[in-house]
Amino acid sequence: MKKKKLNLRDIKPNSEKEHGKDHGHDHSGNASKIKVYIPAIVSFAMLIIGIALDYFKITFFKEWVRIVWYGIAYLPVGLPVVKEGWESIKSGDVFTEFFLMSIATIGAFVIGQYPEGVAVMLFYAVGELFQSAAVKRAKGSIKALLDVRPNEALVYRNNDYVSVNPETVAIGEKVQVRVGEKIPLDGILLSEKGSFNTAALTGESKPDTIAKGEKVFAGSINLDGVIEIETTKEFKDSSIARILDMVQNATARKSKTELFIRKFARVYTPIVVFLAIAVTFLPYFFVEDYVFRDWLYRALIFLVISCPCALVISIPLGYFGGLGAASKNGILFKGASFLDEMTKVNTVVMDKTGTVTKGVFKIKNVVVNDGLLSEAEMMKYLMAMEEQSTHPIAKAIMEYKVDGDDFQASEVTEIAGKGLKGTVNGKTVWVGNKPLMTLNNIEVPPETDNIVESIVMVSIEGKFAGYVIIADELKEDANEAIKQIRESGISKIIMLSGDKDTITQKIAKEMGLDWAKGGLLPEDKLNEVEKLMSDNDGRVAFIGDGINDAPVLAASDVGIAMGGLGSDVAIETADIIIQTDQPSKIAKAIKIGRSTRGIVYQNIVLAFGVKAVVLVLGAGGLATMWEAVFADVGVALLAILNAVRLQNMKWK
Repeated sequence: MKKKKLNLRDIKPNSEKEHGKDHGHDHSGNASKIKVYIPAIVSFAMLIIGIALDYFKITFFKEWVRIVWYGIAYLPVGLPVVKEGWESIKSGDVFTEFFLMSIATIGAFVIGQYPEGVAVMLFYAVGELFQSAAVKRAKGSIKALLDVRPNEALVYRNNDYVSVNPETVAIGEKVQVRVGEKIPLDGILLSEKGSFNTAALTGESKPDTIAKGEKVFAGSINLDGVIEIETTKEFKDSSIARILDMVQNATARKSKTELFIRKFARVYTPIVVFLAIAVTFLPYFFVEDYVFRDWLYRALIFLVISCPCALVISIPLGYFGGLGAASKNGILFKGASFLDEMTKVNTVVMDKTGTVTKGVFKIKNVVVNDGLLSEAEMMKYLMAMEEQSTHPIAKAIMEYKVDGDDFQASEVTEIAGKGLKGTVNGKTVWVGNKPLMTLNNIEVPPETDNIVESIVMVSIEGKFAGYVIIADELKEDANEAIKQIRESGISKIIMLSGDKDTITQKIAKEMGLDWAKGGLLPEDKLNEVEKLMSDNDGRVAFIGDGINDAPVLAASDVGIAMGGLGSDVAIETADIIIQTDQPSKIAKAIKIGRSTRGIVYQNIVLAFGVKAVVLVLGAGGLATMWEAVFADVGVALLAILNAVRLQNMKWK
């Protein structure tokens, strides 16, 4: 399905739209907090005064005065709800919570229970205010992303820097960014170096130091000196736009539990209304001393108790809180449904390069032939040769710290699949693998046969000079990540890699994985994952970062892309994005999913449990409208407060 391009100017968190749609109140306006609370304050004050006048039996507080007094107290909080209920009826949606609250409270006035009628609607309004505050808090970390949108870009045009809208900047233009300003677009650093706060993109507050020629990303904050960048993407395709798009879409994608509750409420509410009618009239045929007013009162209590507010409010709020908490921790779930899916995973399959390793070659060891050359001299010969190559291994060798300006290579030729031949300072030099040495009758130490990592051998004037071991490094938290994943209850941890099987097995053994397989093409990885998923209880999460991982990310139960700034294809395909390159965040994603599910289930049990008890008491005439208020609004408030706990939780 083709995705609609994101216009950052139009972003409004979907949760607020959903909330307005479901509950009929727009809490996102520009009115001050005091103005929002005024109706509830006025209604509460009049209710307390009215109850006091009733209690002390004040003479002037006659019946008609009571009706007027409590009617005025009802209007500030009740009129908006009644109006919303009427609008819903006109649009064909009769059985809403507004309808329930309206007929319950108006019915209370009809039978003379004025204080109870006002109290029910007042506490409902208070519950809505609590809900509004909870939603705003839950989406705080997501709204914070909107604050990192750059508003301007200083672009070099006509021999001067001019301030323009970032959306008008083309690819390849030069942009200047001052200290404390946000990078407006993705690009390449033209200055010698820079220090950036990338918290908006990665969730990590630690400054990131970037060298000349490396990538910088929109939304990062420049911390040190004036810098210049050359743009590589348009504003709509920048990293921060992509993250905002994912977050916005995530709030719109509902979990199965949310969808079920919505459908349930639409069936449940009309059933409740008809049961209330039955509670009112059926006893007439079975009860000798039937009193219409008493049974109507019980029916009204039944309606108030049965209102599904606690469920339709707290469950979406719980999932939204989980999405916000994950975002705060540098983890983007593409929808609430994936919070649920993450709790069902029992098998974690991971790629090697770029997932648990850094994906960058480094010199692990240098071994020289004693008596022939020193390490520094051999490395000068090797670096002079590799300077002519663009291979990633050559780049790793060139990072070795040694002054080799006096060593120059000439007549360098490549032997396909084996290495290089050339002349350095008048001496013939061979650089490459064992087959290259064997081809030229150069004796190689037998110890090299046991080395599984990449090895570069050096021969000078036909004599073996030594070798360099090149290896990809494990990420700093890789071993800790495996430990935490196991502690989270995952039964199998597997590695599938396109790298050599010997290297894959060695890394897997170091990390204590259950099993591993290397030398795989993308389709081979896909076949292996499909086998795991075909098991009766196999629920597989696959973690990868490259284009070649996209098929497996799409096919697995949960696809997790490492690095919010990584391969566009992997990020587009995955269900969850780890915005940093930290594999330890995988265990945290599992824990956040489980915490969210736990709170949602707690709210469901709380709501149904309390309502069931008070419903029985109400039908038997043992509960009043005040107990009904607690069973509805009180339980809703407790559920909201429980959902908000996600924002304060810490996951190691």
